[in-house]
Amino acid sequence: MAERERRLARPYGGIFQPRVRVMDADDMARARRRMAGEIIERNEGIDSLVLIGLQTGGISLARRLAADISLLATADQALADAADLGERQVPVGTLDVVMHRDDVGIRPLLPEAPTSIPVDLTGTTVILTDDVLFTGRTVRAALDALADWGRPRAVQLAVMVDRGHRELPIAPDYVGRVVPTRRVEMIDVADDGVDLGELVK
Repeated sequence: MAERERRLARPYGGIFQPRVRVMDADDMARARRRMAGEIIERNEGIDSLVLIGLQTGGISLARRLAADISLLATADQALADAADLGERQVPVGTLDVVMHRDDVGIRPLLPEAPTSIPVDLTGTTVILTDDVLFTGRTVRAALDALADWGRPRAVQLAVMVDRGHRELPIAPDYVGRVVPTRRVEMIDVADDGVDLGELVK
């Protein structure tokens, strides 16, 4: 549940009540480092990578994951060349998909957040990032929204938590942790950890 959804939760169903912490900050850092390594390995480097965080929950993950990828890639390059080439940066953008969703009529229409794509996506490999993968409808909307920003060579998906209950044939390429949930439960991802709980009225 992202910050916008957290702020607007009360009128639309209650207040999030955490029940159990499923990841702490150290768990999240380890998961990001593992995901960063997998991204570099699968894409044979970082030259054409762009990370796009989905507003609002995916933004923090995108920025932190990009930093981990840059550090790993810089270390690998320095070892290969026996020279310190300086940190290699991965571009990071943000994407708001609210106007591309197919469930606008059955859920609150949240205020739009800024979309910022720093490069032309044509020919790049885009890593969409989000905090939680649930039904898959946000990712479907993101794929539609990306079409306005170029034609990527490939699009991959990285999420901190996959909680299941997919409604569309969408699967993540990189996952911090799979957390089985009941449909009525909620997952809250913050910088200091991941909590499982529910909305209470």
